[in-house]
Amino acid sequence: MRYMGLDYGSRTVGVAISDPSNTIAQPKEIIRRKEENKLRRTLARIEELIEEYEITEIVLGLPVNMDTSEGERAKLSLEFKDRIERRCGIVVHMLDERLTTVEADEIMDKLGIRGRERKEHVDMIAAELILQDYLDNVRK
Repeated sequence: MRYMGLDYGSRTVGVAISDPSNTIAQPKEIIRRKEENKLRRTLARIEELIEEYEITEIVLGLPVNMDTSEGERAKLSLEFKDRIERRCGIVVHMLDERLTTVEADEIMDKLGIRGRERKEHVDMIAAELILQDYLDNVRK
């Protein structure tokens, strides 16, 4: 059993993979696309990663509002979940991702990551935080 964490954005998907013992989430990559609704290549890459790392379950961030209501981004994430499950035949867990971007920004501040490089890493770090939260708290 091995997990993949995903942070779904309008043009990117941050990816993290658990270590073989499912203790530590590790940032893997950012999957980019030119348009939000162009998901064929994104789903194909996720499928490749599932096979390469023998992923058995996925944890996808659910961007709920601070009052726990679900807005447009949450709706799009739930639709993305359905597409992954249909295409890949794998269970996708949704995890409240509130404040992961804030936490990712704090981590990048500590690491001294600035400017364009910051934008390059935020989704991948957010995916790592989503997956680590699941491994630490939810999976128990």
